[in-house]
Amino acid sequence: MEAVEMNSVSLKRPHSEDDVASADEIKRQKILEKSKAGSDSGQSIETVTEQLKDIKSEMIPNDESEEQEEEDLGDSDEDGDPESFADMMKHGLTESDVGITKFVSSHKGFSGILKERYSDFVVHEIGKDGRVSHLDDFSVPVDDEVNFEDPSEETFTVLSDEDKQRLEELQLFKNKEASVAIEVIEDTKEKRTIIHQAVKSLFPGLETKTEDRDGKKYIIAYHAAGKKALANPRKHSWPKSRGSYCHFVLYKENKDTMDAINVLSKFLRVKPNIFSYMGTKDKRAITVQEIAVLRITAQRLAHLNKCLMNFKLGNFSYKNHPLKLGELQGNHFTVVLRNITGTDDQIEQAMHSLREIGFINYYGMQRFGTTAVPTYQIGRAILQNNWTEVMDLILKPRPGAEKGYLVKCREEWAKTKDPAAALKKLPVKRCVEGQLLRGLLKYGMKNIISAFGIIPRNNRLMYIHSYQSYVWNNMVSKRIEEYGLRAVPGDLILKGATAVHIEEGDVDNYTIHDVVMPLPGFDVIYPKHKIGEAYKEMLVADNLDINNMRHKIRDYSLSGAYRKIIIRPQNVNWEVVAYDDPKIPLFTTDLDKLEGKPLPLLPVDGKFRALKMEFSLPPSTYATMAIREVLKMDTSIKNQTQLNTTWLR
Repeated sequence: MEAVEMNSVSLKRPHSEDDVASADEIKRQKILEKSKAGSDSGQSIETVTEQLKDIKSEMIPNDESEEQEEEDLGDSDEDGDPESFADMMKHGLTESDVGITKFVSSHKGFSGILKERYSDFVVHEIGKDGRVSHLDDFSVPVDDEVNFEDPSEETFTVLSDEDKQRLEELQLFKNKEASVAIEVIEDTKEKRTIIHQAVKSLFPGLETKTEDRDGKKYIIAYHAAGKKALANPRKHSWPKSRGSYCHFVLYKENKDTMDAINVLSKFLRVKPNIFSYMGTKDKRAITVQEIAVLRITAQRLAHLNKCLMNFKLGNFSYKNHPLKLGELQGNHFTVVLRNITGTDDQIEQAMHSLREIGFINYYGMQRFGTTAVPTYQIGRAILQNNWTEVMDLILKPRPGAEKGYLVKCREEWAKTKDPAAALKKLPVKRCVEGQLLRGLLKYGMKNIISAFGIIPRNNRLMYIHSYQSYVWNNMVSKRIEEYGLRAVPGDLILKGATAVHIEEGDVDNYTIHDVVMPLPGFDVIYPKHKIGEAYKEMLVADNLDINNMRHKIRDYSLSGAYRKIIIRPQNVNWEVVAYDDPKIPLFTTDLDKLEGKPLPLLPVDGKFRALKMEFSLPPSTYATMAIREVLKMDTSIKNQTQLNTTWLR
């Protein structure tokens, strides 16, 4: 999981009944203002209902591109009811449920609102070369060679919507036509050339020719080489001097990475799997990251800026390689915590501690799901080879925040144990529940292993990784409770890719920032002190053998790894600002700078105060855990909704 996968939460700390009443009143006023205003002309402001929908989204992403696309269903009234959501989240997880119990700093916590606006949370990807990705250039690189992949601007408007529809159906073999004829109204060679270019550029796999019919000129579009041409369009048309991949910076607002790629693939009429990237980025945020796409020109991509909502493309270049997951060095965060209550001294202590000591490298709450059935429980059942329980945990009714159709599906399953009947209750078949039900229909109730295998591999592995994370969180809390913030004999450190124990005579050579702890698996060693025994005891209690983590199904053999106990963020900076209007932005984004939008003038003494902070984190660490350390607050949705029950209602 990426460091940026974060839920939308309000981190509020009630200090007294008066403070609670005051905070509640401020929040009620803000919600009323939002519901009346809708959105301003700058950054859009979601209503509280939309914020709650973001919170309730499934926390296990589907990394299989072909499986990502789902119908836009619209939520039922019950999904947007804040009161019912607050009630449902009473059944969710708190941090202590998943082992998150310790802090490393000594300062007193304070209140703040995280992601009151999605534009309060900005993420810039850091590449493996240490360069921070920024959108600061819309220009298109110029090639020495010109070809049909470089159409003129007129190319994109010369075809009517009806022409485009017919051509798309022809391209995708969706009709019985062998060709599509487009009449040339203004019969000039230039006009015909533009139509030829438009068809070949916008519809890979199609070729064109000119024909005379009854005294009129027509451009005839047809498949040159059947379905192979669609899969691998016109290799010969791409200049040899140009790299096969167009790299670009994707700037997106309030949309996750795969959603953005699916939108781009639809506009370009290509498959999503020709795009590659180094990491997925959060939805409820503004994020900037590098993307690579195979044999799509910068000009075609740049044209999309005129029709895309909520994201922009720029900084184009051609290279000979795609991008790979995990190649990034990390992410740089710019975060605004609004309506803070801390004194200047409290804030200084908190931020100095974050910079000098850091935070416990816990796996964040989004790793474990949002409902009363945590994902780690399913992972544990997989490792135990208890497939009936796996099926039951995924499909049984559960209290918690879920869409209405999932509730009905679970009720049907509990009543009938009929996969077909339960599946009929699901308008979205590509969710995990729908995939498992389809598997049960195909393979039968006696072959749950094969039925479960229909779920995309990344999703299945997420369950066992969740269990690993659950164990790690609990063990690191025990380690800090037992030995504090110092390296001790028997701890583990990494030397290259190998973990070794700290010996008695070497302990003074290391600090807590050097210490790692293992994720349980078949290829790791454990600390040589009480925590090593605690690992074994925890797995024994879960009917697992720590010395034999290999599964009879190879995919579920748990490979171990090592993870640092404490992360010290880099490039930590902060500033406290005053403001009156909760709707105004408090810093400029890359897009603001490109468009020349100045930052609004902020008052010296405003009604509210905000903490603006910046920091960089390595991959696989959670920004929520850094913010938790600053505020000293439980970041779970359950805790936040219970703190805010009054204003939600």
